[in-house]
Amino acid sequence: MQRHGYGGTPALRHRYRVAGCFLLAAHLLVVGWLALRPLTAPWVSPAHMEPLATIRADLALSPWAAARSLGAAVLPFAPLGVLLPWAAGRITASTLGSLARTVFTSAMLSLALQVVGSGVAGQVLDVDALLLNITGVTAAHLAVVPAVRARLRRRAEAGPTRAPRREEAECALTPTIPRVGIAP
Repeated sequence: MQRHGYGGTPALRHRYRVAGCFLLAAHLLVVGWLALRPLTAPWVSPAHMEPLATIRADLALSPWAAARSLGAAVLPFAPLGVLLPWAAGRITASTLGSLARTVFTSAMLSLALQVVGSGVAGQVLDVDALLLNITGVTAAHLAVVPAVRARLRRRAEAGPTRAPRREEAECALTPTIPRVGIAP
C-alpha cells in the first residue's frame, strides 16, 4: 500500500490545501479592508520613517495603552505565519526555509498595504507598523508551524492507524476445515 503523506489520500491533502487557501484569502480580505478604510481624524501626523520611534512613544504610555497599541499592529498579520505555510501544503519543508518564505511574503504584503494605505485619508506610512507586523508573523510561525509539521510527519511515518476491516482480516487467514485430516 502506498502512503501519500498526511491525510492518507491525495484528495484529502488537496482539500486541506484548498481550505488553507480559502482561509488565507478571507484573512487577507479582512486585513486589507481594515488597513485601507479611511479614518476620520481632525489632523494626521506625518509619515514615521524613523525605526522604533513609534514603538518608543507607545511604550511611554500606560501599560494598557501600550499593549493595546502594539497589539493592534502585531495581531492582524500574525495568522499569516500559519496560513501561508498551510496554503503551501508542504510538511517536509525545512523550518528555516519556511520561516524565510513566510516572513518575506508577509513583509511584502505589509509593505504594499502600508504604501497603498498612505494614500487613504487618515492613514500614514509607519515603518514601525511594518516591523510589528513582521514580528507577529514570525512569532506565530515559530510557535505553531514546526510543531504541527513534526506531528504530521510522525503520523505519516506511522502509517495507517485504522484497524483492518473484517473482510480484510478474514482474507488474510488461510481457511482450514477441522474435520479434514492431513493427507498421507
